Amino acid sequence: MQKVGLRTSLAGSIGNLLEWYDFAVFGYFAPFISTQFFPADDAVAALINTFGVFAAGYLVRPIGGVLFGPIGDRLGRAHALRLSIFVMAVPTTLIAFLPTHAQAGFLAPALLVVLRLAQGLSVGGEYIGSCCYLVEAAPAERRGLFGSWVPFGTVAGMLLGSAVATLMHNLLSPEQIQTWGWRLPFLGGVLIGVVGWGMRRGIQETPEFARLQGAGRIEPSPVLQALREMPLRVLQVAGLVLLFGTAAYTLFVWMPTYLTHIVKPPVPHALLINTLCMVILIATMPVTGMLADRFGYKIILGVATLVSGVLVYPLFLWIDSGTVTAASVALTIFALTNGCIQGAIPVAMADMFPARLRFSGMAIGYNLTLALFGGTAPLVATWLIKSTGQLTAPAWYLAVIAAVTLIVTLTVQPHPENRLGPEKIAPGATAAR
Repeated sequence: MQKVGLRTSLAGSIGNLLEWYDFAVFGYFAPFISTQFFPADDAVAALINTFGVFAAGYLVRPIGGVLFGPIGDRLGRAHALRLSIFVMAVPTTLIAFLPTHAQAGFLAPALLVVLRLAQGLSVGGEYIGSCCYLVEAAPAERRGLFGSWVPFGTVAGMLLGSAVATLMHNLLSPEQIQTWGWRLPFLGGVLIGVVGWGMRRGIQETPEFARLQGAGRIEPSPVLQALREMPLRVLQVAGLVLLFGTAAYTLFVWMPTYLTHIVKPPVPHALLINTLCMVILIATMPVTGMLADRFGYKIILGVATLVSGVLVYPLFLWIDSGTVTAASVALTIFALTNGCIQGAIPVAMADMFPARLRFSGMAIGYNLTLALFGGTAPLVATWLIKSTGQLTAPAWYLAVIAAVTLIVTLTVQPHPENRLGPEKIAPGATAAR
């Protein structure tokens, strides 16, 4: 079992690392990309347009979830994971070779949007596929720990993107990054294809899905069945990940832009601070997974969400002072609370659905929220500041979202089949409605 656990953990977390590296890089280099693909007459407007393109990749995530849901629930979790990593590799690499607005006019941002849409379809199945695969492959008493490797992989990708951005800012001048340096990180698409496919080629299907196949309980239309049978649980997933999706991209993808281009005076070493705090974020996740196995994911999620909602405004207010100390301490606190939320999310979502509808049910709810609130978070945060003139405006947005997530968290209950145990369900049995 130990050998299988290592293989499944690596397959799930490394795939997420490589995919989310690209999304993070796009966010970190947004100020440079904005001047390459949009008219630079208004720097803030160009930045908003660029974050709009960033959001476009998320707007198709529900479509990606609908496409990958049946693949995961009918053909298997492993099939979905192999396909998602391949679909991500090609558009990521092509971004490095796109013409600029000066070279191709409005064709340049149009091509950028097309490639971001293709990436969004892939990510619509990647995170949920990893959640299903790792939680189902885990021993019963370690489902929280195994599930925590999913967000570990995503944040490791963001961390790698942050580290690459920091390195490039130290090695290249702003003019070099502006003209050609921003393209280099996207060449990682080649690495995504080779390493990601190699890690997932030949991985075995989860025991839980194998039991479904053996019992003849594969749903012919899992997406429709999930919406018909348990729409409330789909909505609960959407609410459960609301704060996670919004906060992660506000606090760790958009924050370097906020610290260096919006806060006055700019915070020195913003990318380095962000990178170090993401080390804390990622280290928190496996610990949280173990705590979820020990005390229950509901307690972990509830406490972390409450603390996040209470502290977000005063921490933003402190960050606005423009000091390294304020930014470092505030982001460290954000890393601890967000790490607790992310680490407990996978097992909580998986526990809400029976195995036969798990991939589809989770994919719909999760991707709906990430499309509407996660991917739009940098855009909304920038717009709120521009519209209100208040640097703390994003904090109030996050506080309201935290309140909604807390309410939903208190209503979450495991699906009856998961209380019974998947190995005890008779062939052909129908889940409790």
